[in-house]
Amino acid sequence: MADTTFGPKGWTPERIGSLAGHTYVITGGNAGAGFQTSRILLSKGAKVVMLNRSAERSTRAVNDLKKEFGAGSDVSFVRMDLSNLESVRAAAEELLKTLPQIDALICNAAIAQVPTQKITVDGFESQLGTNHYGHFVLCGMLFYRINASKGRIVVVASLGYNIGIKTIQFDDMNWDKNYRANPVYSQSKLAQMMFAFELQDRLKGTGKNVSVYVCHPGASATSLINTSGGLFTRMAWWLMSKTPMVQTAEKGAYPEIMCATENGLEQRALYGPTGGMQTSGPVGKGTLNPHAYDKAVMEKLWVVSEKATGFSWNI
Repeated sequence: MADTTFGPKGWTPERIGSLAGHTYVITGGNAGAGFQTSRILLSKGAKVVMLNRSAERSTRAVNDLKKEFGAGSDVSFVRMDLSNLESVRAAAEELLKTLPQIDALICNAAIAQVPTQKITVDGFESQLGTNHYGHFVLCGMLFYRINASKGRIVVVASLGYNIGIKTIQFDDMNWDKNYRANPVYSQSKLAQMMFAFELQDRLKGTGKNVSVYVCHPGASATSLINTSGGLFTRMAWWLMSKTPMVQTAEKGAYPEIMCATENGLEQRALYGPTGGMQTSGPVGKGTLNPHAYDKAVMEKLWVVSEKATGFSWNI
């Protein structure tokens, strides 16, 4: 049943008041939905720090935003490669030195549908290493700064969590035996969701002040497929993006902005478009399938993630 909490048009940024004095950190904030999120938060007076891989594209994005909102707009970037844990740690250390508060960390960046198996410098399958392990360490390192601000962690997932094996392939996390682009991407996004839901559970009763939300953009015209997908996938997506099934990158940004700013949201939920097949339409609370919070799998993934990354959360 459609979520009518925010009226027939669903949640829109018109619901946001002034965000002056608020600081938002976003991964992948220089393109697609991430850029639109940075844009809309800035338009409300927030300070935005983007964590991006490309310094050149980030500089261009910062210049574009300052051109739109004025030279005094508080937007900047720190270079970070999510697929490289050393880079993630260095970026987190820099933020801890320079940001006295973080009102929300938006885990927006991702790679998708990588056509052939690639392994990161840390030895992980690239989609799992980038989408899950990189964010796992980043969230852990920034956790206490977010907690001090009574802030939020927003995990941008994907409807792809419903595709493939719908669990974590613990006996072959790198998919050495059966690598296929889509099921591996799906597992990486499921892992992100399981991380978020397990973190919610671990925070219960601790007195910590971090809220954790999970959302997805639906089908949005972003650069995600173009930057990491194979040729056939890119062509199929280009054709699909010309149909009404696919919404703009700005609309795709609404769920993550909502989760970063709206009060009264449920934590054990999946927010995103609520129209046909949840690919577009009014933004609100959608359907969350129970395999995304299978407790035994979530707990095991947490332990495996700590061991793989060498990062232990201290909650």
